Amino acid sequence: MGAPHAVETLVSIVDDDVSLCRALRRLVESAGFAAETFASGRAVLEAGLSPRSGCLVIDVHLGDMTGFELHRALLAAGTRLPLIFITAYDTRENEESAWRAGAVAYLPKPVDGAVLLTAIQTAVGAERCPSDEGR
Repeated sequence: MGAPHAVETLVSIVDDDVSLCRALRRLVESAGFAAETFASGRAVLEAGLSPRSGCLVIDVHLGDMTGFELHRALLAAGTRLPLIFITAYDTRENEESAWRAGAVAYLPKPVDGAVLLTAIQTAVGAERCPSDEGR
């Protein structure tokens, strides 16, 4: 059972691995959050994020752009949400870029579910406007 405020909070997940998106959605929903998933950065930009979104979980390497490029595009469109970056390419450069973008967490894959849920709890309690340094 999730936190009392979790039911109202939507977690937006962006990863080009459809099976991982499905697994992360189940994990997030099992903790009492609502979830929406996107298989690409373009899908996010075309559909837009729900105004209910309380945080964004973004893969660093999407098929059509990087998670950092998506973040910059969202900032340019006026969307500022707490960020959690996940990646199978855990490099110092990616980690530094995530922190510069104002990430609440940077998690290497395979992502530990408990660690991700803790990061989401932190993110939804964080300010809705992370650092704009990554712009």
